[in-house]
Amino acid sequence: MAEETARGICVRDVPAKAFIAAYAEHLKNSDKFELPVWADLVKTSVANELAPYGDDWYYIRAASIARKVYLRPGVGVGQLRKWYGGNYRRGTRTEHFRKANAGIIRSVLLQLEEMKVTEKLENGGRQMTRVGQQDLDRIAGSVFHDAEE
Repeated sequence: MAEETARGICVRDVPAKAFIAAYAEHLKNSDKFELPVWADLVKTSVANELAPYGDDWYYIRAASIARKVYLRPGVGVGQLRKWYGGNYRRGTRTEHFRKANAGIIRSVLLQLEEMKVTEKLENGGRQMTRVGQQDLDRIAGSVFHDAEE
């Protein structure tokens, strides 16, 4: 006799790739989250040679940032720049680490703040609001149940 216990599914319970894809699709379909006019022109880091190829890269980055803020409350723009940075390849010379573009991260965080998904902390950094946490958990639950089927 198998007992099924009802438990809440959160972002930690689903694979990152599946959650980010689902939340990016949610942001794309949302009328509150807008794509900036400069999104097709900008590189994501000094270390990158070209701008991202995909049309949905901004939504994917926003979903990834929202997930990171969910998992690590109190994270700020500087820490996110380090996480999204990469090696600056200089040909035959040694590589050096370069941080990611702060403007992209800041614009994503500002839009998430306008949507009431994140909020600023008094001592710096961002955290999820109650509404934002419920929204992300709801999408994680749908990803979890889709994976079960």
